[in-house]
Amino acid sequence: MGKIRRGKVPRLAETIPSVQPLPDADTLRFSFKHLDLTGNAKFSLTRCRDGYLKTLLERLRDLSRLTAKEFRTSRSSALRSHPIDFSETTEPQGFHTLNEQLRSEQAWQFQLTANEHGRVHGILLLDTFYVVWIDSDHELYSSQRQG
Repeated sequence: MGKIRRGKVPRLAETIPSVQPLPDADTLRFSFKHLDLTGNAKFSLTRCRDGYLKTLLERLRDLSRLTAKEFRTSRSSALRSHPIDFSETTEPQGFHTLNEQLRSEQAWQFQLTANEHGRVHGILLLDTFYVVWIDSDHELYSSQRQG
């Protein structure tokens, strides 16, 4: 067997650099952990038209510049973010694929563009919006639109 030689341990820096908080540490984040791709055909990605993904990603990028508080409290017609009352929708059972604890959280939605690209529905926990449904054709409120 070969002899093990002592190696040189690199010298540590004299001081540890301070960790600076990220400039956007309190801004809105997005998670797709609870994205429902198969539980409801109305919210299937196959219904999305050409260019939809680009529009969605641009919107998520732009919204990620807001804080969660701004998202919750803004009444801007360009944002159109607001809580969802499922009893007034085509899905009165709400996000049925989520567990009971998550289903008890307030559901939210926001628009991608003015009427052309529908809405995104999910839940907002602290500073993270968990996307559940991609509603490219406004199907959550379709009975109201038709009637």
